[in-house]
Amino acid sequence: MSKPAFSFEFFPAKTAQGGQKLLNTYDELNKLAPSYFSVTYGAGGSTRSRTLDIVQTLCARGDTDIAPHMSCIGDDKVEIAGLLDHYKALGIKRLVALRGDLPSGQVGMGELPFALDLVKFIREHSGEHFHIEVAAYPEMHPQARSFEFDVDNLVNKYQAGANAAITQFFYNADSYLYLRDTLEKRGIDTVAQPLIAGIMPITNSSNLVRFADSCGADIPRYVRKRLADFGDDRSAIREFGFEVVYRLCERLMSEGAPAMHFYSMNKVEPNKRLVEALGLSA
Repeated sequence: MSKPAFSFEFFPAKTAQGGQKLLNTYDELNKLAPSYFSVTYGAGGSTRSRTLDIVQTLCARGDTDIAPHMSCIGDDKVEIAGLLDHYKALGIKRLVALRGDLPSGQVGMGELPFALDLVKFIREHSGEHFHIEVAAYPEMHPQARSFEFDVDNLVNKYQAGANAAITQFFYNADSYLYLRDTLEKRGIDTVAQPLIAGIMPITNSSNLVRFADSCGADIPRYVRKRLADFGDDRSAIREFGFEVVYRLCERLMSEGAPAMHFYSMNKVEPNKRLVEALGLSA
């Protein structure tokens, strides 16, 4: 069984202290030799300046690829083209192309209202310079009309030029496998255009439930029940969470998942522990 590739997601820190913690986390996780680090981008570009700052800092700090998230909703083509040119000048070769969320109080979707439009625009503006990753939803996007509609949208993004897709986090391996099989039936070669499994470590019960409820990700009933039973016992939650996610990753590896993208929450642990326990690091 070949080892899947792996990568980590960061979000821009809001304070100088948080920024230094992020750099320390980068240094520790970079020792594991990931394929790349992605950096998120807030609703309507609300963290644009902080995203740009951390992307530039990380590009200068090491030789691991940095993949900035780009959202399109609410932005115009001139702004997006300028950002693409800036990233190209920095030597960035990988992007995560997303629709994004409309900021509170803003009206109008902008010139590129959907991720599909953004993928097309990146290819028109920058050709094949960027490796483009898009979002996928094993348990369906919460705003999609149906699972089939959601798959149609993902297929269209692949066909428009996306090189790969990163899934929303999930804890039911069958949901990932069903989406992968469905894409294959729709003519997507998931070896050439892989479906990367998004992995969310479990360290905090209330935060996890809030994230899952907001994005439509399912937490299996037995996991919710056990987390509730642990109450405020953080150590027990961490150990149980590690076991759940480790078993999920083992199943995905046995089923040939090509890569895993860890939603790090800007923390070294438990991401490092999972990668090392799974034997993914060099």
